[in-house]
Amino acid sequence: MLKRLTTATSLFASVAVWQCLPQSALAQSLFDDATSSESQLGAAPLSSTTGSSALAPTAPALDDDLLGDGTPDRAELKVVERTADVTLSGDRPELNDSDDAATVLADNMVLQGDRTLIAAGGVVVWYQGTRLVASRLIVDGASGDLTIEGPIHLSRPGASDPDSESILIADSAQLDRELQDGIIRGARLVIARELQLAADELTRSANGRMTSLTHVVASSCQVCASNPTPLWEIRARSITHDAETSLLTLDHPQLRAFGVPIAAVPFTITAPDPTVERRSGFLRPEFRTTSSLGFGVKLPYFQTLGDSADITLTPYVSASQTRTLEFRYRQAWTSGEAEWEGAITRDDIEPGETRGYLFGNATYELPRGYRLGVQVQVASDRAYLLDYDISDADRLWSGFTLERITRDRLVFGRVGNYESLRDDEDNSTSPNQVADILSQRRFTPALIGGQGVMEWSFHAHRRPSDENIVGRDVARGSVGVDWRRSEILPGGLVGTVIAGLDADLYRIAQDDRYDDYVTRVDPVLGTELRWPLMTSTGGATHIVEPVVQLFWSPRGSNDDIPNEDSQLIEFDEGNLFSDDRFSGWDARETGLRANIGVSWTRIDPDGWSLGLTGGRVLRAHEDDDFPTDSPPAGKRSDWLLAAHYDSGKGLALSNRALFDDSFDFSRNELRLGWQRQGLEVSAGYLWINSDEDEGRDSDANELTATVGWQIFDGWWINAETRYDFAADKAQKATFDVAYQNECLTLEMGLSRRFTESYSVSPETSFDLSVRLGGFGSQKDSSGTVARRSCMR
Repeated sequence: MLKRLTTATSLFASVAVWQCLPQSALAQSLFDDATSSESQLGAAPLSSTTGSSALAPTAPALDDDLLGDGTPDRAELKVVERTADVTLSGDRPELNDSDDAATVLADNMVLQGDRTLIAAGGVVVWYQGTRLVASRLIVDGASGDLTIEGPIHLSRPGASDPDSESILIADSAQLDRELQDGIIRGARLVIARELQLAADELTRSANGRMTSLTHVVASSCQVCASNPTPLWEIRARSITHDAETSLLTLDHPQLRAFGVPIAAVPFTITAPDPTVERRSGFLRPEFRTTSSLGFGVKLPYFQTLGDSADITLTPYVSASQTRTLEFRYRQAWTSGEAEWEGAITRDDIEPGETRGYLFGNATYELPRGYRLGVQVQVASDRAYLLDYDISDADRLWSGFTLERITRDRLVFGRVGNYESLRDDEDNSTSPNQVADILSQRRFTPALIGGQGVMEWSFHAHRRPSDENIVGRDVARGSVGVDWRRSEILPGGLVGTVIAGLDADLYRIAQDDRYDDYVTRVDPVLGTELRWPLMTSTGGATHIVEPVVQLFWSPRGSNDDIPNEDSQLIEFDEGNLFSDDRFSGWDARETGLRANIGVSWTRIDPDGWSLGLTGGRVLRAHEDDDFPTDSPPAGKRSDWLLAAHYDSGKGLALSNRALFDDSFDFSRNELRLGWQRQGLEVSAGYLWINSDEDEGRDSDANELTATVGWQIFDGWWINAETRYDFAADKAQKATFDVAYQNECLTLEMGLSRRFTESYSVSPETSFDLSVRLGGFGSQKDSSGTVARRSCMR
């Protein structure tokens, strides 16, 4: 739906090595735009028949970040594949082409004594990829010039991309023998089947490269005989089209809407034709009204810097006297790409202060399959990103990453700095400087078989404060090995033997409650039995699989190690059958414990499927490392029950519940997705009870919903809300409307942010943008396009 013009878009690449990402721009501000990318919540792994997620049809896949710290990750840099072949087609034949013969078909043909050819009735001429259709043709034998009577249709159907070619329709014409240069009367030029230019006279020159029209009207709207006034049109003294550069030059253009002049320019301007994807010029303006900044206008200017770089500068002026300059710089190399965006602001919200932000990221391909990433995220103050609708992020990360992933090896590392924008967090006592290194290798032991994984890891974090306890700094080095081997037993049982060993060395500083150096070694032994059963009744397939796991490791306590990375504990299908449910390294499950559960799946021949999973954890002794009210705590954990339904036709439901033996629910999550032609619905409901050990003083009870609906042909609306039932108020709400027909795109958006803190106030904003079709390429939008027809 409605996108901001100045947020970071996908990146680009060099034409010499890669092709730049499509990005149209014009010398007029009315005709084009840039796109933006926004991070959204991921979807559960349920898919519709189209292959996309029906559970959250408007959301991308779940984040696969190795550390999952919740900070905004760098935007995916989109470029043409490095292996892509770039072919430059020769649209224009050489004059000395050996194949210089023309093919002429007509109802009647007469060859006169002076070698003048007269063809009449259904005349069709093919010459060097050009096709001419006319009612009468006279070929001068001496000069080879053509006199043509209409109606005339001149095109190049044999071109590499016929849809992007120009089509000429006229009443009469005089052309040279190459069907390129000459004078055409009563002409209408159609470019890329989108933009139409009608003129009294058209002149072609330079071997068909230059087309000049006089007293011309241009529009991409449907024009009917019964209603000859288009929705919009541009009138000019002349318009010249350069077929090689795909540029239109308009002399003294005047813009009209419903036949009424609304704007005019007393000089010559240039604009790209519909085939252009990237060119310097003004992008379409955006009109924005917010409760804190008032009415404002953004006018982006896009400037190419060669084939592999560009910059966009966007002045933003509002009624509250904000003076903002936004920028975005993008560049690509043979082995990397980079994108930087930011803004500098002086406004009335913080009088006398210079505000701004800078987001940047880059990736580089290194030898031996390594990939280096660089990310920078800084903001002048906590509220700036929200005041200017840049990002909802409340924690920023800047630093370097290095990764290499092969069939049996994983290497990942990063070092950087966190900055919290939350009012209740002090950056001096938070672990800001963080470094992580992780290496994993999969192997097959020669003597005992099975599969093994060897892991090495290093972690260190530092708090800027030098105070005791609140300024604690920690460094950890770990090594671990996991091995398992499975065999099929009599009766179809699948038995697995599991063994593992983890060892850690901690260095703890600025906290006198802990020793400076702490070591820990945790072995684990386990076994697993699965009994997969499958049957078929009435064409439906049923799969039932009970699972029992038994693990043992020496009982111990993690009290001599500060728990920094395992504060939040998840209990779901992903870790029900796991030897350790802690999210990090600082805490581990110990003692004798059993994981029991069963799953059932029904796959119906009509295409729908239903899956249920249930289970719990049993322990010989309570594990003190789990918070008391945590779902996996105690000798018997809460029951886990999860259900997933996929209709196979766009409807999906997913529910996950945790409850005790008395059916008192501690957590419940429901997600719904519905996707069909003209409708996209994604909703989620979350309930989590309070837990002081996990930092929740009150219950979490929220509803999120997003609805996209095509109400009429060409009209698409999108609504989104997030409501907090515990606080009895909405967190945010947005309503967007877009209309698109064959010649116009109108987008409007109204949003309200209800969050309030010491540095952030609630805000309402309204956005409006208009794009005229036919100038520069345009990306597809949601829903259909309202295409009008002249047929009764």
